[in-house]
Amino acid sequence: MEQNQLPKKKKSETEDDKRKRIVPGSLLKAVVRPGGGESSPKDGDQIIYHSTVRTLDGVVVESTRSECGGRGLPIRDVLGKSKMILGLLEGIPTMHKAEIAMFKMKPEMHYAEKDCPVTAPGNFPKDDELHFEIELLDFSKAKIASDDLGVVKKILNEGEGWESPREPYEVEARISAKSGDGQVILSPKEEPYFFTFGKSEVPKGLEIGMGTMARKEKAVIYVRKQYLTESPLMHIAQDLEEVHFEVELVHFIQVRDMLGDGRLIKRRIRDGRGEFPMDCPLQDSRLSVQYRGMLLNDDKTVFYDSRIENNDLPLEFSSGEGLVPEGFEMCTRLMLPGEIALVTCPPDYAYDKFPRPPGVPEGAHVQWEIELLGFETPRDWTGLDFQSIMNEAENIRSTGNRLFKEGKFELAKAKYEKVLREFNHVNPQDDEEGKVFGDTRNMLHLNVAACLLKLGEWRKSVETCNKVLEAKPGHAKGLFRRGMAYMAGGEYEDARNDFNMMIKVDKSSEADATAALLKLKQKEQEAESKARKQFKGLFNKKPGEITEVGSEIREETRTIEEVDETKDNNDDEAQEEESTTTVSTERKRKWSEKAWPIMKNVMVQIGIQLGVALLGVLIFQFVSARFT
Repeated sequence: MEQNQLPKKKKSETEDDKRKRIVPGSLLKAVVRPGGGESSPKDGDQIIYHSTVRTLDGVVVESTRSECGGRGLPIRDVLGKSKMILGLLEGIPTMHKAEIAMFKMKPEMHYAEKDCPVTAPGNFPKDDELHFEIELLDFSKAKIASDDLGVVKKILNEGEGWESPREPYEVEARISAKSGDGQVILSPKEEPYFFTFGKSEVPKGLEIGMGTMARKEKAVIYVRKQYLTESPLMHIAQDLEEVHFEVELVHFIQVRDMLGDGRLIKRRIRDGRGEFPMDCPLQDSRLSVQYRGMLLNDDKTVFYDSRIENNDLPLEFSSGEGLVPEGFEMCTRLMLPGEIALVTCPPDYAYDKFPRPPGVPEGAHVQWEIELLGFETPRDWTGLDFQSIMNEAENIRSTGNRLFKEGKFELAKAKYEKVLREFNHVNPQDDEEGKVFGDTRNMLHLNVAACLLKLGEWRKSVETCNKVLEAKPGHAKGLFRRGMAYMAGGEYEDARNDFNMMIKVDKSSEADATAALLKLKQKEQEAESKARKQFKGLFNKKPGEITEVGSEIREETRTIEEVDETKDNNDDEAQEEESTTTVSTERKRKWSEKAWPIMKNVMVQIGIQLGVALLGVLIFQFVSARFT
């Protein structure tokens, strides 16, 4: 046997590099049997090896080999990830596959190393110089599927695409299994095994490993005991320490729980063209589909079939405009061209909030079979001149205005915000373009603010108006919109300041500002009236009854109705029809937002009464002192 001092290796600085460096003579290697090939394992590779430890006079201390008293189960580690003694961490990367080598180690190279990450077995002579006989059975690039290395994957054949199965996908795979010592525990079968991801139909570790596989990939998945759970696939014997699953992922069907509660399910029944989700119509697009709608009853009654009732002409619609039921659009956005999907939809995402077709009763769960024929994405603004960009922006804004008038405030807001995002990449070339661009951007911000106000988010509406007023402090429409938001939030003084400022900066807005101030006064009077009613008799209560008064206040405050007025003088804005009318919408606001204007007035009244009482006490004490 040739015996040499172990050569030094070059590698990047890691936690292992910070461990004690090798002292010459502390680690020696002798090749017992040469291996094959030129490559050696490196960091990130999984290594499988047998180990036998002997004293210098040949007494076996411990071994993995059955002929030396071990269990016959080889050790499996991942270089750079597993906890290993320093001698093996440095020695194994010098070996080739199938090589047997003898490493002579000083105590500091095995378990006597300071701060050694591996605990020595009981009665192990860790202070002695020892021989470690290592047979490197195999090594390969590893895919670590669990942080504790309980599930590791070795790829045999690369798969197709990048999509991997996940809950609740339906999976078709060929699976066989061996124990760590090579005994067959699940024989290979020609027919694939079918199971649903996330339903505990295969051992937990196997499912974790398969969750990293692509379609048609072949791999070995190494699963340790803690991940070997009982399942319909196989029985797990108590003495199994590790199982090696050989898996061929034949196919999987994408099943998506769109809402996360099992109510809206999209199940792909025919694959489409391209890669998911990059080739899906994720952004607002013009879609072309054929579909069939069915009731979820015993007969699966068909209430609409576009191929029959539309003379085989497809349904064409633009996403993001509320033109089809919400559940229908959510699922088509995640389809590939040519894909057919079966969608199961609850009533609130089907026709309870959308014009109901004949034959669909109220509250009905439905199922759509949808085929996405194709789609057209919006025009790319890259390379367009300024005027063309502004024309595209106006088209999208006009759609947002229509959606606003239809009461589809979330969809309208999304349209305005889309243009604002695109505007981040637009650079006007002169002052004239800059003015047009600035005016349009301010208009869009105020449109967003109006949508937020309709949605009951008055604070966000104020923040959006601030973007306009920071750029142009005297913007009358910005002041009006912010004043309306303040009024909706009960911040009456701030609202009054904005309406008064409108009159100062733009005389033509005086009529609108005056009308808003009158409405503001009415709101304040209503709030004071409610406060007097809610706090009536507060000072007649005994101390123990104060808590009950607070409970009554909170209960009554929850029923306060928010009056939301939106108004604009600009004929181009979405709120054109609201310039002379107010629209009331009932929205619940947070307790703090509702109660503050009431509490503010009440606290003033309480302060006055407490002040009078305190003054009376002081006068009484003063008079008593003078006459005693």
